[in-house]
Amino acid sequence: MKGCLIGASVILISLLSMYLALSGYYRGGFSYGTWINGIYCTGKSVNEANEELLSQCSYEGLAVHMGDGRFFTILPTEVDCTITFREPLTEFLENQNPYLWVDNLIGEGGQKELLPQVSYDEKLFEDKLKSFGITRRPRSKERVEIQKGDEGYFLVNERQDVFDEAQAREAIEDAFLSLETELDLREAGCYHNLPLTKEMEDTLKLWDKIAEWQDCGIIYQMGEEQVPIDTGAAGEFIKLDEAGNFVFDPQGNLCVDEEKIGAFVEELADRYDTVGASRQFQSTRGDIITVEGGIYGNEIDREAEKEYLLDAFVSRKREIHTPVYSKMAKEQGSDDIGDTYIEVDMTDQKLYYYVDGELVIETPVVTGNTSLRRGTPSGTNYVYAKQRNRTLRGPDYASFVKYWIPVCGNIGIHDASWRSTYGGEIYKRNGSHGCINTPHDEVSKLYEMVEVGTPCIMFY
Repeated sequence: MKGCLIGASVILISLLSMYLALSGYYRGGFSYGTWINGIYCTGKSVNEANEELLSQCSYEGLAVHMGDGRFFTILPTEVDCTITFREPLTEFLENQNPYLWVDNLIGEGGQKELLPQVSYDEKLFEDKLKSFGITRRPRSKERVEIQKGDEGYFLVNERQDVFDEAQAREAIEDAFLSLETELDLREAGCYHNLPLTKEMEDTLKLWDKIAEWQDCGIIYQMGEEQVPIDTGAAGEFIKLDEAGNFVFDPQGNLCVDEEKIGAFVEELADRYDTVGASRQFQSTRGDIITVEGGIYGNEIDREAEKEYLLDAFVSRKREIHTPVYSKMAKEQGSDDIGDTYIEVDMTDQKLYYYVDGELVIETPVVTGNTSLRRGTPSGTNYVYAKQRNRTLRGPDYASFVKYWIPVCGNIGIHDASWRSTYGGEIYKRNGSHGCINTPHDEVSKLYEMVEVGTPCIMFY
C-alpha cells in the first residue's frame, strides 16, 4: 500500500513538473493549441505570429461606388497605408494565462480571429477624398426651384437624394480600416431626402403641372422625317405675364400662349415650305446645281395648322399628325423631289427622266430661243396636266402637237414635228417660244410613263 502511494506521488510530481515546464515554455509565446485567423501560432512570439498573419493578409484597396454612377478606388500605396497585427497579438498574448494552456485541450479557447491595425497618411487620404468631391465644407442651403433652359423648364430639387458627405467620409474610413474591398455609398445610407417647407411643397405641385404640360405627344410627320413637339417647344406654349410669371386660369391651371403656338407653326412652315425655294440638285452631267424658283413644292396651310395645334395641345392629344397643305408636292419633307423626276439641262440641251432613281429616258431637246429673250426659265416645276392632240397658240404662232405635258404656266414638254434635229446650240438662234421641244418617239414614251405631280427640274 505504501509503495503504491509512493509510486502515485512520483507520477503526480512528474506530471506537475511537465505541466509547469510547458507553462514556462508558453510564457514566451502563444499557448498550446492557439490558432489565430486559421494559422497555428503555438509557441510563436508576437513578431513571428505577426509575420505569419501578414503573409496571408493581401489588401488591394477599396473601390467606392458613389451612388450616381461614379466610382473611385483608394489604393494602399496612394495613402502610405501600413498593416500590422502586432498590437492585437500583444493584447491577446497578455490575456493568455500560460498555466491554463490545458483549457485549449478541452475547449475552443485557442481559436481566435483578429483584425489588423491599419494606419495611413491622413493628408494623403484627405486629398484622395477631395479629388472625388468628398470634402469637409459645410453644405449650402438646398434649393427647390423651377428653372428654364434650352430644353424647356426643369426642376432643381436639392432636397431630394442629398449626399451626406460626413456620413460618407465615416463609411469610407471605416471600410478602409476594415480592409473591405467594396463600398456602395447608397447602400451605406449616405443619401437622404430632406424635409420640405410649405413653399417648397407648392413649388413641387407647380412642377407636376409643368411636367405634364411639357409631356406633349404630338409628332409632326414631314415626309420621312418626324418633328416631335419636345419639352423645349411645349414649354414655350406656357403663357407668362409681363413680369415673366406663370398665368393661371380660375381653376389654377396653366394657360396656353396662342401667339407661341402660332410662332411654332410659322417656324415649322418656314423650315419645310418649298414652293419657290432654292434647292441644291445633283445634275446628271455631274455638278451640283442651285435651282431657284419654280411652282413645285409643299406649302403648309398655316392658319389651319395653328387652329389644329391649339386644339390638339389643349386637348392633350397624342398622335402623329400630317399637316394640312395649301400646296402639296409629290413628296413631303426636306427632300420633296424624291427619286422620280424629269430633269431638263438647258445648257447641254438634254432631257432625262428618272423612275425610282433609274434613268429610263435620255434625249436631246430644244428649249427657248435665248437670242430673242425667250429662254426657258429655270426653276423646280412639275407636271400638272397631260393632253393629247392640242394646238398651242401664241401672238405669232399656232402649233399642233400630239403630246402636251405642261410644267409651268404655258411652258411644257411637247413634240415638234417641224424639227428634224435636236440638241447642240439650236436653242440659241432657232429655239422655241419657251417650251421644251422633244423628239416624237421620246415624248410619246414620257407621256405614257409620267404621272401628274412629277417634279421637273429645269436649269442652265
